[in-house]
Amino acid sequence: MITKLVQIDPQSPDPEILGRAAEILRAGGLVAFPTETVYGLGANAYDDIAVRRIFAAKGRPASNPLIVHLCSADAAPEVAGNWPPAARRLAERFWPGPLTLVVERGARVPDTVTAGGPTVALRVPAHAVALALIRAVGAPIAAPSANRSTRISPTRAEHVMRSLRGRIDMVLDAGRAPGGIESTVIDLSSDPPRLLRPGLIAPAEIEKILCARLDYPVHTTTPRGGCENVFRSPGMMKRHYAPQTLMECHDQSAGQRALTLAAEGLRVAWLALDTDSSVVSTPNLTTIVMPSTPKAYASRLYATLHRIDNKGYERIIVTLPPSADEWLAVRDRLHRASAKMS
Repeated sequence: MITKLVQIDPQSPDPEILGRAAEILRAGGLVAFPTETVYGLGANAYDDIAVRRIFAAKGRPASNPLIVHLCSADAAPEVAGNWPPAARRLAERFWPGPLTLVVERGARVPDTVTAGGPTVALRVPAHAVALALIRAVGAPIAAPSANRSTRISPTRAEHVMRSLRGRIDMVLDAGRAPGGIESTVIDLSSDPPRLLRPGLIAPAEIEKILCARLDYPVHTTTPRGGCENVFRSPGMMKRHYAPQTLMECHDQSAGQRALTLAAEGLRVAWLALDTDSSVVSTPNLTTIVMPSTPKAYASRLYATLHRIDNKGYERIIVTLPPSADEWLAVRDRLHRASAKMS
């Protein structure tokens, strides 16, 4: 298969280009497209065979469900079996935006999208290309991140091509995805609502709208119990978002660990914080100072890991950011990216 890479304006996407992409999706093909978080790999959410192609292209486990992307909150009741008041309030506040809501699934959603589970994950992306593409297709788009399963999510079209060239039909290149990490996922089918994946919207902002505390089992790494044996949300696998280069996360000892490995002859990339007391580089050690704010760090994280992977380093050492709530999403991605293969 030849994968077409097509540049498109991120603010005013060309209707002709969108029409070609929509035609591919309506015919059962796969198109990678930008969102405000990362690039997604899309298929018509109502086309079971097309959705199966997503799993095949990514090498994605069948137990890992997909997020269904809508063009507006008005489309949610068509996909959801129940659209509760809490979902309406959160959608009014945060959609379009990087918030995914897990609710009871509707009858039209194929089992492949939900991994056979009783719920479906929905969001409205805040990106002109993504929204225009969904409208052009005339149907919701099921889309995980556009990369091989468990690997680093793509924030640029070249990341998608490096991972999925020859496996998908088209990539819409609109430049950098600004958010840098995936959406926050809230399960509204449980009581109390549950944070399944931390993301760009902080839990405190969601709790303010709900007037209720969230349950926080964010380190869940096994499928839910019973005979279903599937996850409720993407991003819950123990190892995820991982570079090919072996990666370690440390608190205060990261710098010394990096220096030790470099002295042993390994080529090491150290993701340091600007608060690290001894930010140095040696012949075998490259030090990369990461931003000191959570949103800026998140925006740069995956792109930095992609660059490191491409330069032949043998180890990545990361100084973990603070354990404060505002760093929850970044720390989640770092822990999963450095988790050992089970």
